[in-house]
Amino acid sequence: MNGSANGPGNGPGNGPSNGIARSSADGTEIHDRGYRKYEGVRSGVAGAVRSLAWQTIRSTLGLGRPARHKVFPVIVVVIAALPAVVLVGVAVLFGDLGNGSEIKYSALFGYSVLPILLFASMVAPEALVRDRRDGMFSLYLSTPLTRSTYLGAKVLAVLAVMMIIALGPVLLALAGYTVAGDGPPGFVDWLEVFLRLTAGSLVISAVMTAVAMAGASVTDRRAFASVAVVLVVLGGTTVSEILINAADFSNVYGLLNPLATAGEAVTRILGEVSDQSQSLWETDTAIVALGAAAWFAAGAAVVGYKYRKLEAT
Repeated sequence: MNGSANGPGNGPGNGPSNGIARSSADGTEIHDRGYRKYEGVRSGVAGAVRSLAWQTIRSTLGLGRPARHKVFPVIVVVIAALPAVVLVGVAVLFGDLGNGSEIKYSALFGYSVLPILLFASMVAPEALVRDRRDGMFSLYLSTPLTRSTYLGAKVLAVLAVMMIIALGPVLLALAGYTVAGDGPPGFVDWLEVFLRLTAGSLVISAVMTAVAMAGASVTDRRAFASVAVVLVVLGGTTVSEILINAADFSNVYGLLNPLATAGEAVTRILGEVSDQSQSLWETDTAIVALGAAAWFAAGAAVVGYKYRKLEAT
């Protein structure tokens, strides 16, 4: 507009020098501020992915949202952490947690199974379904984000929170064992156990993230997504139990249960022997690893297929 805005009584070129033209009829103000080049830091696609991942983590945990959205994440975290807190308390108070017996670190992951399943079915799907329900998916695609980078940011966010639930309690329990004098004997041994626990947590978190995201990609209703995730896990458990125990099939059919498959992979990573009742303990480690990878790939394939077909309106 550059000083040529026309208000009543103003001819062309006679607009106010400050770029504001006023209309005495209706009090309308037209502000001519022009265009200004953005001079801030341009973080590009990487910055957009980081920003979306962080906002998704906040949203998933209910941060910055009404209190009702914080309730379930808090419950999941408390359920996950409570057993480990008890172990640490016992270690500090009595100083002898393991009573000299061999510690099975794979058993520590048993404390995280229920919270992981609750998070994967009840909380994680919100990372995807909310954007589609509110129309935010199309808006994100108007930024430097593509479908692939958008999904990558969502996976990173859900995986990060899942890792907190899976890894946090076992590390806290490891600390309790260490304080009690029943932990690894030296720093190198302690570091090895730490790395194994981290790797195991990453495996179980990746598998359940893939299952949760796949369930969330088939619907824009969180309740339906939750049902889909539960059906996959419980359905796989039921079918594998029937095939192994009733039909006397090979234990390899335990791979139909994503949570049990990931748990068995954790056991192998820790170099321990499984004591599961239905179990994969007779299955080669390579087959167990392939089973865990297959569950992750299957979940990723479902998400990729659904979002490739999804129209951004």
